[in-house]
Amino acid sequence: MLDTTCRALGAVLLSLLGLGVAAPHASAQCCEPAYRLQCQTVYEEQQVTTYRMESETVYDQREIVKKVPVWETQTRERRYKVLRPVRETSTREERYTVQKPVWETVMRDNSYNRVRNVVETHEREERYTVQRPVWETSEREERYTVLRPVTETVQQERRYTVMRPVVTYRQQVVDQGCYVQQVSYVPGTTQRGLTWVTAAPVVDPVTGTVQTQRSGLVWANIQTPPKPVVTQVWKPNLVTQQIPVTQYCPQEVVQKVPVQVCRYVPQEMVRKVPVRTCRMVTEEHVRKVPYTTCRQVVERVEQKVPVQVCRMVTEQRVRKIPVVTCRYVPEERVEPYTVRVCRMVEKRETVSVPRTVCRKVPVTYTIKVPRTIMVRVPVL
Repeated sequence: MLDTTCRALGAVLLSLLGLGVAAPHASAQCCEPAYRLQCQTVYEEQQVTTYRMESETVYDQREIVKKVPVWETQTRERRYKVLRPVRETSTREERYTVQKPVWETVMRDNSYNRVRNVVETHEREERYTVQRPVWETSEREERYTVLRPVTETVQQERRYTVMRPVVTYRQQVVDQGCYVQQVSYVPGTTQRGLTWVTAAPVVDPVTGTVQTQRSGLVWANIQTPPKPVVTQVWKPNLVTQQIPVTQYCPQEVVQKVPVQVCRYVPQEMVRKVPVRTCRMVTEEHVRKVPYTTCRQVVERVEQKVPVQVCRMVTEQRVRKIPVVTCRYVPEERVEPYTVRVCRMVEKRETVSVPRTVCRKVPVTYTIKVPRTIMVRVPVL
């Protein structure tokens, strides 16, 4: 479409400047060559700088405590009862009837009719109509619209998200206690042995009278004194602390970037287009068409064929059939099986937590901008 527009503009300029194609008698008199203007598109390079967002992943080390399942295998016994089949075989008599074949030969009539085709050829006249094309040439005006490119530079907003660090403080209770020494007493033991008893009044449990017991050595239970034991006991001291916590919050940033936009301006053009029209003319023709007819002639063919005929004779027979009887006997069995038991065990490990850091990187690239120029071309 652009080439057609340039040719039309060149023809108009040649007609205005008097550089159009001369008539046959004028070209014979003038020896100077004629020129015409032709549109050409030239691309000019331009440097454009923009900013590109690049993301970089940074890993932070963090210690976590998780519970890991540990599987253990245990062997157990399962008791169950099964029914064991016991098969017993016996015999019984069965009477049945069979059909015994008896073959006989008979003559069968297989006469048939044979059909023979007789082919004959004839001719007939056939009239048909044909459509003959007739072409006519005419001219019509055609209006069309071309789009002329116009390049403009506009400011375009580019929005992207940046992760900003935000520091907050949270309270945490920390135990800053210490170990202290604490004295406790262990009670003494009771032993059987000789001990000195002083004289004292004693009440007889049977009669209830008071008697005086003399002093001396007697066998009795001796209680040892308690022993002091020193142990270390943890003395708690709860202290509240402020711990800083850093969190990354998304924040939207708006940046204006120059962008070259190419828009097309419509322009109406007029040209003459030759149009060929085809109309159909009806003509009648006559042709001879050969055709073939076929008639059938029937002939009788006599044929007799011997045929074997089977006749069934009934006969009674006796046979012995084995019968298997199955009975089930209960039986107890023991089956060992394994069971997997899971228990949770705490495990500390250090993991890397990724976070994304965004930064702007300048990028320079070259673009080509189209420009239309007029060039003189000699007419041959």
